[in-house]
Amino acid sequence: MDRAEPTTQEVVALLLRRADPARLRLTVRTGTGDLPEELHRALERCAERAREADGSSAEPPVRTDEELARAYVRGDCASDDPAELRAYRQAPPELRAHLHDRRAEELEAAELHPGVRVGALTYHREHGSDPSGAGRTALLAAQRHCVEVGFSAAVIDLGLRGRAVTDPDVHPHDFWEFTHQAAAACIPLGRHEQSMDLYLDVIQRFTDPKVHMMTSYSIAMLHTRFLRPRDHDLALRWQNNAVAIASILPDPADRLTYSVFHDNGLALVEMHRGNLGRALELVESCIARLDAKLTDAQWRLHRSQLLYNRARLLTATDRLDEAYADYSTLVELDPYYTDYLSERARIHRTRGDFDAALADYDRAVELAPPFPELYYNRGTARVEAGDTKGALADFGYVLEMEPDDLDTRLARAELLLDLEEFEAADADVTAGLALRPLDPRLLCMRGTVALQCGELDRAREALDAALALDPDYPAALLNRAVVHHAQGRHPDAVTDLTTLLDLIGDDPDVLLNRGIAHQADGRPDLALADYRRALALPGADREELEALSAECAAAG
Repeated sequence: MDRAEPTTQEVVALLLRRADPARLRLTVRTGTGDLPEELHRALERCAERAREADGSSAEPPVRTDEELARAYVRGDCASDDPAELRAYRQAPPELRAHLHDRRAEELEAAELHPGVRVGALTYHREHGSDPSGAGRTALLAAQRHCVEVGFSAAVIDLGLRGRAVTDPDVHPHDFWEFTHQAAAACIPLGRHEQSMDLYLDVIQRFTDPKVHMMTSYSIAMLHTRFLRPRDHDLALRWQNNAVAIASILPDPADRLTYSVFHDNGLALVEMHRGNLGRALELVESCIARLDAKLTDAQWRLHRSQLLYNRARLLTATDRLDEAYADYSTLVELDPYYTDYLSERARIHRTRGDFDAALADYDRAVELAPPFPELYYNRGTARVEAGDTKGALADFGYVLEMEPDDLDTRLARAELLLDLEEFEAADADVTAGLALRPLDPRLLCMRGTVALQCGELDRAREALDAALALDPDYPAALLNRAVVHHAQGRHPDAVTDLTTLLDLIGDDPDVLLNRGIAHQADGRPDLALADYRRALALPGADREELEALSAECAAAG
């Protein structure tokens, strides 16, 4: 597994974490190479270590250098035998190319598993006698397959290898496809700078309008969605270029297709720039143009995406009734695409209709693979609905699947804290801190648990650490103020609560607490001022504030 393709390594790590060993037993072999961190942690946590039995002690047969080289190629260049590898590397280039050609012909004569075609066959054609012909063709077919099945790391690898054997002047479309697919695959792996370099390379190489149109769109998406810091204005410049080219394409069908596609992209950029009205106008224009030119049965997938975008914009502009209607239409069009159910559930939650929200989440859970995000969202909805048992079950299932999910660790710890299960809450915090020892949220939660347990020194230590990392963390400021007050450091409590008010604005509960700290510090005048400010705010505890105000007035 240390030499496996990265997506395969990810799948094995996932199976180790999620599969019940009583139903699926995995035997994972590793060599001397490095493992990715995710797979290493999964093996440490979920697997029993065993040493592979030694092979036969018999002396290996004596082979000539050519026999060793042939054996290396017949083993698809995966041998660990140093003699075979040495002989292969020292063999004349013509012999190596001949051996690769012969092995490729043998593989093509057999019924190949797609993995063998993507891996071994492609490698042999690439290193045979015709790398820019048969090699290029094999690499392109392999890359297209990996695009379809979502092997992003392999798409990048094949694309870069394809570019190396492709003359962009002789085969410009193949060179573009290798580059475009590799650049797109860089994005889900977080290799954004590499993606940008590849896109800029094809912009510089080619003058084809469609290449510039699609590449301008891709660069705009990088700037508005992925690069840090985001630059929505620069994204607008690139996307305007894509829109302009689409509007003058000579073929009317192309013009309609690409104009709608790129106006939809422009709408996303405008949404990120805060121009929600303009974004909605663009999406509705796209929908109207397609409705005018197409029958209901045509372009259903693309039109459903436009409807989805409109629903999200309607939600963002608080037009919830219209957004709800669009999501309901989408659920009817494609009842098995669970994102629509999840988005509609969010509208139900905003309206306070938790029964309807949970019905949509339940339906999504029934239909979808076990997406951790889906169970997490249903768990948070169950918390809001008062179903703590169901919420704990959902959070627990997420952590069975993804034990390193810190958001779920925190959500479960907070719920356990509310249930006064302090030991279990602290165990979740400890598990999280083992992964992220400098996460201010986890440190704040540790301090909060310690505060609830009456361990004030431990609470203060954790809250100090949280605020050293994030001085403007509201929850940590509030809880540390409580610790200061409980330990008699009333001026320090006032300082933390004043910082909190500067961050969040007037809040009746925070003003009440600061007033209590002022009063304990012998400043009834300042306390009375805070109580009176709090009484003017909605949601204030009027009974307690009026009683404390009377005490201050009497003391004054």
